[in-house]
Amino acid sequence: MKEVYLKARGFIYRNARPLDLARFRFHFEAGKKEDVLSVLSYYQNADGGFGHALEPDAWNPASSPIQTWAATEILREIEFFDGGCSLIKGILDYLENTPYFDGHFWANIIPSNNLHPHAPWWRKGEDAPHDDYNPTAALAGFILRCGRKGSALHVRAREIVQNAISDFLSGGFLENMHTAACYLRMAEYLEAAGESFSDIGAFREKIKAQISYSVEKRIELWNSYVCRPSLFMKSKSSPLHSLLGELAEYECEFILKTQAEDGSWPVPWSWDDYPEAWAVSKNWWKADIIIKHLLFLKGIGRI
Repeated sequence: MKEVYLKARGFIYRNARPLDLARFRFHFEAGKKEDVLSVLSYYQNADGGFGHALEPDAWNPASSPIQTWAATEILREIEFFDGGCSLIKGILDYLENTPYFDGHFWANIIPSNNLHPHAPWWRKGEDAPHDDYNPTAALAGFILRCGRKGSALHVRAREIVQNAISDFLSGGFLENMHTAACYLRMAEYLEAAGESFSDIGAFREKIKAQISYSVEKRIELWNSYVCRPSLFMKSKSSPLHSLLGELAEYECEFILKTQAEDGSWPVPWSWDDYPEAWAVSKNWWKADIIIKHLLFLKGIGRI
């Protein structure tokens, strides 16, 4: 097990962005949370939003809701929710004032993505959807976790969350695993913030059923781009352990068996329109996957 960690560590130190190196050191080498925040701040724009390929499949330097969501995921990873911090204040300002909010949803894709290297799924087309709760559900939950209660933004976020709950309960299971993950993240933020909503009990029960539906049970397919337990649960202390614990153990074995000699793990997707940019992004993703795999193995008690 030590060899797995040391090989992964070597890849990080040779290839990772400063941000991912800071994340790695924070989680596994007693690094400082402030170092992660400092490097993360360089991806933040004057409007408070995030860009600059923070999400490595979109190299747009301009702020976008999805890149800003990526920043909130890192803040959650290091358990930093100080609403008085300038970095989080900037995020809240951006979410309140961005033109990429239509009154119901923050846009998943923005037009200026097309001007920079990007994966095809981040290309803005005429038929790009505007009615998906990825990342809106998670962003609304983040506002309720970190924003000032009673503010206009807080009130807006509560309306979004209530609508998201109603939409989720009135429909079938979600086919998009990322949208499902945003709903779960929203639920986690609501619980941490002590926010109550109508139908919250039914919502939590359906979330569990949704997660069971989303996770691919056929282990032989896990080499492809499918939903695995680690998207939803990170440790044995997770409330989802009773639901996913057995599959999580299988995933640990899968992770341990599929590490490459250079210490990384395969990236189960690619994009071809910008081969030079993808070669760089692929290494960035490998560093991110290393951190998430090691955190999962640690959370399940395997390292």
